[in-house]
Amino acid sequence: MTPVAMTSANHSRGGAHPGRLGNILFGGSAWIFGILVLILLLAVMISLVIGAAPAFSEFGISFVWTEVWNPVKDHYGALSPLYGTLITSIIAMVIGVPVSLGIAIFLTELCPNYLKRPISTAVELLAAVPSIIYGMWGLFVLAPLMQKYIEPFLIGTVGHVIVLGDLFQGPPYGIGLFTAGLILSAMVLPYMVSIMRDVFETVPPQLRESAYGLGATTWEVVRSVVLPYSRVGVIGAFMLALGRALGETMAVTFVVGNSYHIAKSILAPGSTISASLANEFAEADGLQLSSLLALGFLLFVLTFSVIGVARLMLMRLQKRYG
Repeated sequence: MTPVAMTSANHSRGGAHPGRLGNILFGGSAWIFGILVLILLLAVMISLVIGAAPAFSEFGISFVWTEVWNPVKDHYGALSPLYGTLITSIIAMVIGVPVSLGIAIFLTELCPNYLKRPISTAVELLAAVPSIIYGMWGLFVLAPLMQKYIEPFLIGTVGHVIVLGDLFQGPPYGIGLFTAGLILSAMVLPYMVSIMRDVFETVPPQLRESAYGLGATTWEVVRSVVLPYSRVGVIGAFMLALGRALGETMAVTFVVGNSYHIAKSILAPGSTISASLANEFAEADGLQLSSLLALGFLLFVLTFSVIGVARLMLMRLQKRYG
């Protein structure tokens, strides 16, 4: 009998191949880790529901659209923090999306090789800056600039435009929803740029070269080749950044103003869910603590809904375009 045949016979008599045991262990570990994520998610949801139950029992579903937040009278509502969370996130995306898209296109289509590495590194370093640093910079640098120059300019120009002008009225506080949105746009920008840059680089060079060979300009290549090919990744980057903006805490807490009054102007102070939790959670008790946990539950549902909508959009795009 040859050595190969003897080895095969020994393996057949000795039981399962050693590789099969490793495969079983690997598969079992992967299943355990995957299920662990679902267990943790369910545990967080159950904890929030249990903690928020007294607030919802006291105020009912009207807690969601009640503006009052009065710890003295023990009367609470989530409308103002919920409104501030949505407005600051929308401002961040309105400003951040076109800027990040432009930076990503520049890095992949126009940037010289000697500048690509420094700019990419700078973008990645922005993502590594702690949020509290953004908040301190916003409070001590950006807010004074907003109060002295930017907000008076916006009030004197955009403030006179019909309909849109209502969003830019009132005194220039420097801090407020608009300033918080600016800080958030700077914070989510590196995430969108990094993802979109990587997605754009996955476009096959043959597609670009074919378009240029047919006489297309750089804009036409980006519009007709790069963006259609990478649309799924681009939308994923936007939704990931939106989820990041919805849950940001410390940077927003510094500059949002922490006011529970809803004003028409986005220049006025406001509040967000995460800022309310950061400001009051340490000293809260009883119904106030339950109301804060209810705010956390609403933020959880809001973020989960954003991710769910993003997944549905991506699935539809993949089904439509393959």
